[in-house]
Amino acid sequence: MDSGKAGGASPLSVEEIRDRIWLAIASRRLSPGTRLKEEELAGVFNVSRGRIRLVLKELGREGLVILQANRGAFVAAPTAEDAADIFHLRRVAETRIIRRLAETISPEGVEELRALVQAEAEAVAAGDKSEIIRLSGAFHLRMAELLNSDFLACIMRELIARSSLVTAIYRPQHDVHCGPADHVKLLDALAARDSGRAVELMVEHIDLLESELDLRQSVRKSNDLNAIFP
Repeated sequence: MDSGKAGGASPLSVEEIRDRIWLAIASRRLSPGTRLKEEELAGVFNVSRGRIRLVLKELGREGLVILQANRGAFVAAPTAEDAADIFHLRRVAETRIIRRLAETISPEGVEELRALVQAEAEAVAAGDKSEIIRLSGAFHLRMAELLNSDFLACIMRELIARSSLVTAIYRPQHDVHCGPADHVKLLDALAARDSGRAVELMVEHIDLLESELDLRQSVRKSNDLNAIFP
């Protein structure tokens, strides 16, 4: 069993390292095409190469990292066509999720989502971009999880990760979050069990996210991992 490197504090888990790399990609600190060297990452996170290998495999399954035989792992560089496909699939999946949720969500579920939106608003006020990205994705994922559907939650986890990568590459603005105001409107419709309005708001929300992309932009240069993860 991989226990990471000995000594000091407990080593970061696979999930923790995966989340830190994902946030670095989504917040534009880690550029598409960057080579993710096992040995270098192991040193940065002070864990074994075996643990890093598991992280890279998980990121590969989510489409955030491309694993190439005899070359290593690289941050994925989705094309404009990939971006269009990802947002199309988000519309399909999230329309289904929001319609079902409007019929089944409990008052406790609404309050849980409101707490996420409140935390997101506080992160926006504080200018904490990594936390903004994490909470925005958590809001969309939690809606799927509240349906108790492992299938939909799995789909949303991958779509959120991939759309965050697309946004990091193609959105010209520095703000890379959905916006808590849109989430508040969605919650109000859910709380009122207004399925039609909730679906309408969700489609508008995703349309807006896609409209803000500039698909003419080119992939940026690679980054130094030691500078990204001090």
